[in-house]
Amino acid sequence: MEFISLNPFTGRELTRWPRHDARELEAQLGRSATAQQEWALRQLPERLVILERAGRLFEERARPLAVRMAEEMGKPLSQGLAEARKCATVCRWLAGHAPRVLADRPVATEARRSFVCHPPLGLVLAIMPWNFPLWQVVRAALPALAAGNGVLLKHAPTTQGCAEDLCALLRDAGLPADLLPNLRLELETVAGLIGDPRVAAVTLTGSTQAGRRVAELAGRQLKKCVLELGGSDPGVVLLDADLELAASTLVASRMINNGQSCIASKRFIAPLALRRDFEPLVLEKMRAHALGDPLDEECRLGPLARADLRAGLDDQVRRSVAAGARLLCGGTLPAGPGHGYPASVLTDVTPGQPAFDEELFGPVAALCWAPDEPEALAWAARSRYGLGASVFTRDLERGEALARTALPAGAVFINALVRSDPRLPFGGIRDSGFGRELADEGLREFVNIKSIYIA
Repeated sequence: MEFISLNPFTGRELTRWPRHDARELEAQLGRSATAQQEWALRQLPERLVILERAGRLFEERARPLAVRMAEEMGKPLSQGLAEARKCATVCRWLAGHAPRVLADRPVATEARRSFVCHPPLGLVLAIMPWNFPLWQVVRAALPALAAGNGVLLKHAPTTQGCAEDLCALLRDAGLPADLLPNLRLELETVAGLIGDPRVAAVTLTGSTQAGRRVAELAGRQLKKCVLELGGSDPGVVLLDADLELAASTLVASRMINNGQSCIASKRFIAPLALRRDFEPLVLEKMRAHALGDPLDEECRLGPLARADLRAGLDDQVRRSVAAGARLLCGGTLPAGPGHGYPASVLTDVTPGQPAFDEELFGPVAALCWAPDEPEALAWAARSRYGLGASVFTRDLERGEALARTALPAGAVFINALVRSDPRLPFGGIRDSGFGRELADEGLREFVNIKSIYIA
């Protein structure tokens, strides 16, 4: 059996990747468990030197990494370059901050000496998606490696080239190969792997359905897990907002990675009084994204990653129109090979429609016209998801107050698009998962917060 990489722009087969059998997996688990024990004994500065070196390699290899992403999952070349370079920022952040975050913390007690330390948990199984095939892995795996863990990578079947490139880069930086092996496994095998006593914890970026299954399996084994799942992020535009800024920012967010981003603004929610001025701005900016070859330097919108993803998105749009939404542009499958879907705008989207209630993973903006500001904020909170949210207002004090209390999410950005940043913890609530990646919180997710008391 093999995994097959296809070019989503041309529909042509790229590479076949043999899957690992039970014997190969067992041998790799043994090697990785031994490698992790040795890695944990290294001093933190030794580990961080390797990650610093990896940061330089991400910069040097940004173009071939971006080409691979364009070929395997359709990411426009300029965005692939940005993704590769963003991976370097995590390496630099870890080198500068891991010594502080993982340092022993003295605690005054009756003891001669007492303190909290942060030893690693062991091997972390990382189940990673195709849409940000480098960044998703790096933001989960590198903090775990810095803390002294090993990582077993189960990447998406369609982006095995990206997985191999990433593992090779880290090996070239000096990371022992068995600390980050790329496991090409059937999904059924992953369930058994979670139960293996050599696996200490699990991290998943994927769908809510997959998150529920992983949480169930990990829970049975009493193993720590971090879940970064789907989202239907609202962008709330208030009456005093800069409408040009709001439209530009929300469209830019919606169209990142061809609309295939969990933190993309998906529901543009505004009071009905703004419709006449705001709707044309959104429509103009969405129409500026023409489908093209992701390997073209000027391309702003590439294909969706797979045929089934395009079919699912098209079905959601059709069901939303049947439920009362209206298409202002797009919404028609293009002829020819590949999995392209045009930039599309739905208006009159309301609660109860698929475009409001479900996650639309593609270049479709949903304009939602609430009767007034209080209802707009209520609509924003009316979601089973809780990953990110944004609010646009000139009153920054009010914006901060709303971010704190009115918008349930793991992150709220005021007058800006939601994004992940090594300096800020990243993750969600509700059906968007739990746990955090990045920043101090992410670096401590896969450590034992251990108290030492010396009488």
